[in-house]
Amino acid sequence: MGRAVSDGSHLETTVLHPLTPTPPNPAAPAPPPPTLVRALGRWTLTALVLNCTIASGIFGLPDDIARFVGTAAPWAYVLGALGIATIMAVFAELASQFREAGGPYLYAREAFGPFAALQTAWFAWLTRVTASAAIANIFVSYLGEFSPAITTPLPRAALLIAVLGGLTFVNIRGVREGGGLNNVFTIAKLVPLALFIVVGLALAPRLAPIELPSPPTAAAWIDALVVLLFAYGGFESVFMAAGEANNPRRDAPFALFVGLAVVATIYLLIHLVTMWCVPNLAGSERPLADAARVFAGPGGAGLIALGAAMSTFGALSGGIVTAPRLVYALGARGDFPRIFGAVHTRYRTPYVAIVFWSVLVLGLALWGNFIFNAVLSVSARLVTYAMSCAALIALRRRQPLANAWRAPAGRLLALIGIGFCALLVLRLTRTHAIIMALVATIALVNWLLVRSRPQPVVPPTSE
Repeated sequence: MGRAVSDGSHLETTVLHPLTPTPPNPAAPAPPPPTLVRALGRWTLTALVLNCTIASGIFGLPDDIARFVGTAAPWAYVLGALGIATIMAVFAELASQFREAGGPYLYAREAFGPFAALQTAWFAWLTRVTASAAIANIFVSYLGEFSPAITTPLPRAALLIAVLGGLTFVNIRGVREGGGLNNVFTIAKLVPLALFIVVGLALAPRLAPIELPSPPTAAAWIDALVVLLFAYGGFESVFMAAGEANNPRRDAPFALFVGLAVVATIYLLIHLVTMWCVPNLAGSERPLADAARVFAGPGGAGLIALGAAMSTFGALSGGIVTAPRLVYALGARGDFPRIFGAVHTRYRTPYVAIVFWSVLVLGLALWGNFIFNAVLSVSARLVTYAMSCAALIALRRRQPLANAWRAPAGRLLALIGIGFCALLVLRLTRTHAIIMALVATIALVNWLLVRSRPQPVVPPTSE
């Protein structure tokens, strides 16, 4: 109990009471900061790909594609799937090469440095926030089928606050909880679509579709591919959360290609059912509901409205698992204020980034409509895809022996992906160009503000 200390002239005794805390040792190292934890397995990543891809687009997609290319629409889905497959192969290789959070931002940073990374990050961030805001608007619209009062301003705002607030709470409490909720709503959205396809293929009357007045032009085909880019996109956000994936090298290619096969099959079969049930498909405002009403009556139309609500809510739940990790990566690497790289000491989640994402999505959803946000999302996505394709070419040259899954003819696929994006850029409007120039300018200012900062050490993710 006692400790004697002698200075050679007298004896001093210091008594430490058992309940007295031990004085801190100033020489002891500070405890390490909390880190993210790996908890996303192969099937959860696949569910995230499905959830982030199949959102609101499919419920309004058939009439848009029919309006552009008429009865040749099934081929547009095939061409769109092939085009996006080249970009997915690029992302599969890049995602398998990195085990940290950030996705396209991280790939561009490693390949080209902070300036290109911040350009990519701002466009990727714009894509995810605006897409989620567009989806939130569609969620409210479909619930309006059951209670029209929900779509009026105050109930609409209250509903959006409740939905985004609830998702924020669940995801701050842990990535396992957020991933689990995503899995539940992936199943919830796929069941109504599967019923629509199976029952529709069996009972659709196979009505002859109305032909377009003239054959579709090349410009119409490109416009159809632009729309399909929005419908097939979203998968790229999944690997913003690679820092919490168990094994990105093994699981990223599996999740992406299985996800694409499922999504492309669902989209194509849904279009066939709607085309066989609704002859004037190009003039339908709710093609799936109109088709379901033909072969299943009003109850079928109600089921589709419920399925649409489930699908959009599921997409929001997937977005909050993935997109905030981009802001976390920016904060952790010093390209955003460091507070955005904070990790909750108990739940091990990037809680500041999650709250920031939710607030931005809520603001855009309340301020803009679906079309406004969808336009922003498509234009930004082209930059993200093209930069990631260029990053693959640079990283293969710089790191030829990297421990990663290699896409067959990866450089060629990357060049094709860049060409695919360039083709779609030709159909962007002046509004798109202005928005893209504004975002690029913001990213430039961001780079000028942080370029002289020392780069922090990013803590590794706990296994």
